[in-house]
Amino acid sequence: MTASTGPVGGISPSGSDRVVVWSPDYLSYRWSPQHPMNPTRLELTMDLAHGLGLIEGAEMVCPQAATDADLLRIHTPAYIEAVKQAGHSENGVLPPEIETRHGLGNDDNPIFPRMHEASAILAGGSLTAAKEIAAGRARRAVSIGGGMHHAMADWASGFCVYNDAAIAISWLLDNGFDRIAYIDIDAHHGDGVQHAFLGDPRVLTVSIHQHPATLWPNTGWSSEVGSGAAEGTAINLPVLPGTGDALWLRAFHSVVPAAVASFRPQIVISQCGADNHREDPLADLALTVDGQRAAYLAMRDLADRFAEGRWLAVGGGGYGLIRVVPRSWTHLIAAALDREIDPGTAVPVSWQEKARTVAPSVELPTTMGEGGDTAFLRWDGPGGTPETGVASVDRALTRIDSAIIATRRATFPLLGLDPEDPRD
Repeated sequence: MTASTGPVGGISPSGSDRVVVWSPDYLSYRWSPQHPMNPTRLELTMDLAHGLGLIEGAEMVCPQAATDADLLRIHTPAYIEAVKQAGHSENGVLPPEIETRHGLGNDDNPIFPRMHEASAILAGGSLTAAKEIAAGRARRAVSIGGGMHHAMADWASGFCVYNDAAIAISWLLDNGFDRIAYIDIDAHHGDGVQHAFLGDPRVLTVSIHQHPATLWPNTGWSSEVGSGAAEGTAINLPVLPGTGDALWLRAFHSVVPAAVASFRPQIVISQCGADNHREDPLADLALTVDGQRAAYLAMRDLADRFAEGRWLAVGGGGYGLIRVVPRSWTHLIAAALDREIDPGTAVPVSWQEKARTVAPSVELPTTMGEGGDTAFLRWDGPGGTPETGVASVDRALTRIDSAIIATRRATFPLLGLDPEDPRD
């Protein structure tokens, strides 16, 4: 596939090269006191970034809520109206037919006050980030409130009401972009974004997630490759429970860079769900904060190499509210700002004091890393001999390589690549 001319590049002289999109209103996206997706994780992330001096001097952009016209790019009028009605319903009760049709009011997606307004500001954050990049005011933009990748056109799903990434992609497609790469590293399959663009050859969706036989939403098999003219532009790399830094990074680098290089996008959009961490209570992968940081830097590098540096990063899942998400997404913000934080950096005492008031019984982290080993052995083809230091009988290695070749064989020929050649 070849690159198109796309929008005019360059940063305006008065603009900032990198922006952080943030609003305290993100904290209003609060399902219930017991719900695993708690906005405390966002608040503690920003507190940690400030405590480390990361935000000092950075360009901060406050978003506007997505309008109904924005939401209608992806969602149906009936669904938007149902969300509005839910958030203003008496005692949070909806007619049964609305709950059934639109996925509202269940354990995953309980009704909460002003649900529409809270969801629209998250969507507006990712849309604002897209507009900053499209206008040439920034090369990189990060909005940790985004990443609601499960939301479908007509129903809420997996803690997600409005699909902010899909809305931003749709807007970009109408405003000068026709080659967009979306990379999703959440432990759960990026089903909503894939579904929105399954038949659109202008959008490459790549999802690396826990195997669908072992985790909701039970989609994202390697055989899901897109439809019609878009065959090959949906890439799914499912990995087994227990996959840690080295094998996850081996898988990432065996598939994603070659696919992105072939597609030659004008912008890279990254969904950076932190629930692939070994402590996450809702998934079974085994990355460390160090491995997550390595993934962010790798995606940023792909944007630099193939998309003239245009990189839009959003949050996503992640339910290690205190120990995991704040450190992980602080590294994400640092990556976007080109202010990388050494994993050995001490966590500020002021942040620990704040976190202790929120979770007095949680053992708090003391450094920005966990001693994770992010070195990995590169894939060298099907049936290749593992490099020195890895036994050929290593079952975990064999399994990750089986996933790699299944994904490559399903999609690489459609991209004009050789699935058997590790140089591709």
